[in-house]
Amino acid sequence: MTGLLRYFKPYRRLAVLVLLLVLLQSLSELYLPTLMADIVNIGVLKGDTAYILRTGVFMLLTAAFGVACNIAASYFSARASSGFGRDLRSRLFRHVSGFSMREFDRFGASSLMTRVTNDVTQVQQTLIMMLRMMAAAPMMAVGGMIMALAKDRQLALVIIAVIPVLALTIFVISRKAMPLFRSMQAKLDRLNRVQREGLTGVRVIRAFNRTEHERRRFDGANRELTDTALKATRLMAFTMPAMMLIVNFSSVAIVWFGGIRIDRGELMVGDLMAFIQYAMMILFSLMMMSMLFVMLPRAAVSAGRIREVLELPASVRDADSPARPARPEQAGAGGLIEFRDVTFRYPGAEQPALANISFTAKPGEVTAIIGGTGSGKTTLFNLILRFYDAESGSVLVDGEDVRNWPQEKLRARIGYVPQQAMLFTGTIADNIRWGKEDASDEEVRRAAETAQALEFIREMEGGFDAQVAQGGKNLSGGQKQRLAIARALVRRPGIYLFDDSFSALDYKTDAALRKALRAETGNAAVLIVAQRISTVVDADQIIVLDGGRIAGIGTHEQLLRDNEVYREIAATQLTEEEIA
Repeated sequence: MTGLLRYFKPYRRLAVLVLLLVLLQSLSELYLPTLMADIVNIGVLKGDTAYILRTGVFMLLTAAFGVACNIAASYFSARASSGFGRDLRSRLFRHVSGFSMREFDRFGASSLMTRVTNDVTQVQQTLIMMLRMMAAAPMMAVGGMIMALAKDRQLALVIIAVIPVLALTIFVISRKAMPLFRSMQAKLDRLNRVQREGLTGVRVIRAFNRTEHERRRFDGANRELTDTALKATRLMAFTMPAMMLIVNFSSVAIVWFGGIRIDRGELMVGDLMAFIQYAMMILFSLMMMSMLFVMLPRAAVSAGRIREVLELPASVRDADSPARPARPEQAGAGGLIEFRDVTFRYPGAEQPALANISFTAKPGEVTAIIGGTGSGKTTLFNLILRFYDAESGSVLVDGEDVRNWPQEKLRARIGYVPQQAMLFTGTIADNIRWGKEDASDEEVRRAAETAQALEFIREMEGGFDAQVAQGGKNLSGGQKQRLAIARALVRRPGIYLFDDSFSALDYKTDAALRKALRAETGNAAVLIVAQRISTVVDADQIIVLDGGRIAGIGTHEQLLRDNEVYREIAATQLTEEEIA
């Protein structure tokens, strides 16, 4: 928890105000038993009705003042903790947004979602308790002990004897609770992961009749979380009865020994009544602290998980002094891409995904990349976009290493179409404008026309204002791919990266799209990852990847003549006459 308190600095004044209000509330509550003792000792025993009424009214005013302070303290503590939770969630989201793929691979999306939501909520709720209980409980305990000692020092020994017993109980419970709460958060991560996979993959699950299997997976994860939560709950359920048992025994002891002292004339009845109330204040304050100590282990686990994210630096960061790019940065300017002896391996992998890759993709040319599954085609694009950094060698854009480019400026020069077309909730026009936020209606229409999407958009109700469901689930695979291409085209970048972006298109649409792209991309550098020979046949150069290494570079005709790997790929897609 302490590691996150630096994010609480904007709310220090509110916290001080809460502490002041809690102090005033505690003083008013501590004064009430003394007033009651005076009513009994002076008013009742002497039959002074006027004193009883006068003191009673003063008690009511004191109680009302305490209630007002309590309400105000609750309000301001809620404002402070809610603001802290909001700021912490925003800080986490911004920090996670700066992660490279390496950090995302380390945590996983489900765990990050749990940390941003559930873990922050745990810390926020505990902070409210800390502002209220952590301040009020010690004040009441110390104040109650002072007042109890003032009433009768010998009787106060009963309370002093009980405090170590309560403290030991709190320590034992807290020590047993910490591992359970840590386990609960990890199992909540797993439950979220299973649920997320079950919801996002529902079509595949149903297609393969794996619904029952997924239900069993979810039930298993849910049962594990429930069992751990029940263990923690049973431990917490033991806390209150144990505390109440100690408090009740303390009350009996106070009444027993207090009665003896009254019988001896060493204590007045009103003072005993006040002493009992002070004893209850002290013991209930300790119980309040015990409840907080029960919450602290879970909050400490959540805080540790949050710190783990916040303290992890992104492995891909802008250089401290970014070099000035050699070429102009305006949209549409061509981009020269060079790979110089690049080697890269994914975290934990034994073999590199790419090894000793060297090639140049020039502006105004189409460079196609082809190869078998797992040959490293998409990894090339990941390095250009700086989703990862090369292990050795250099990736250059316009003569400058991508590690020297500010990430925002680098990616602003690239129009990227991913392998899996990702669309967002909103209209079709909104999704195309993801590429260029201020794009005019004409620019949006032109991008859609070039991407061969205009026809199906016009057929949809609302046209460009038609709604896109989450993830584009109300569109076909080919429609989503064309909208993703339009999104890249509308920004008119200097570099286009098409990562197997034509796989869901029929051959006719594929051919029409490639012809339109030739006219639209102008002097930009175009890189295309493809599985189909027909998609790359007209490329200015084709790079053949095999096992993460370049097996050949050339035109379609050159590779058919000289490259065995390319011929093998062509043999599975083309007729003998076409190959000849």
